[in-house]
Amino acid sequence: MKTEPIVKDMTDTRTSTVGQLLLDRGKLTLAQAEKALLLQKEENLRFGEAAIKLGFITSQDLQEVLSEQFDYPFLPGDDESLSPQLIAAYKPQSAQVEALRSLRSQLMLRWISLGNKVFSVTSHESNVRCGWLAANLAIVFSQLGERTLLIDTNLRAPQQHRLFKLDNRVGLADVLASRARLDCAQRIGHLLDLSVLTAGTPVPNPQELLGRAQFGELLEEAAQRYDVVVVGTAPMHNAADAQIVAARAGGVLLLAESGKTAMVPLMRCRDELVAAGARILGCVLDMGEGA
Repeated sequence: MKTEPIVKDMTDTRTSTVGQLLLDRGKLTLAQAEKALLLQKEENLRFGEAAIKLGFITSQDLQEVLSEQFDYPFLPGDDESLSPQLIAAYKPQSAQVEALRSLRSQLMLRWISLGNKVFSVTSHESNVRCGWLAANLAIVFSQLGERTLLIDTNLRAPQQHRLFKLDNRVGLADVLASRARLDCAQRIGHLLDLSVLTAGTPVPNPQELLGRAQFGELLEEAAQRYDVVVVGTAPMHNAADAQIVAARAGGVLLLAESGKTAMVPLMRCRDELVAAGARILGCVLDMGEGA
């Protein structure tokens, strides 16, 4: 029988491992694998390329097994467990995600490599896009193999439980009110190095809660447990929450939207954050969802 050597060969080399993973996932039959191996040798192709050329698998199938092989988790396009706005989880090859990885590299070099683990993400007035940036940044850090925690400190209009489709009954507000512990942070499915601490129970006094000593203690505990802690905040235009959070985090990324954020309020945000004791790690220009 020829099937035994084929399966054995697939465990011997990097290319064969792709074939074995495709077999294990039920994407290929043994007969199809043999045909792909023959075409691979005839045309000097990679195994995955041969299987695609024969019409046995799709490019998405190949990307899924490559993500498993190289320990780079992302979700297939037909997976609906998270919001499609989380492009770092669904479209790792897109230009937007490449820009996020570049931002990640800058943060690793200029902040995290210096021994800092926590930073916040805020904006002048964009609640939705600020939450989007924090979430996708947390994902790309986790894809690097960093144990990453995303904290939603936007207690006024929380975003992260919607993006990650999580239960929000218990979260940050409950921890700050001494009704829960950091253990209530939720692990994210296939993104195993990512956990999210949602905003939790709606409260009438978000600024007072964030100003408590418990918030600083929570960040210290998170820094001990995780490699990177990304803290999403409420926008700065109508509350001082973001300044309080940034001061505790130490470093802050400031988001500006192309064609929407005026220079004067942006500079004012920068000055307020610096006055609060935070270090400005950079200003990110958001070109919009289609950019």
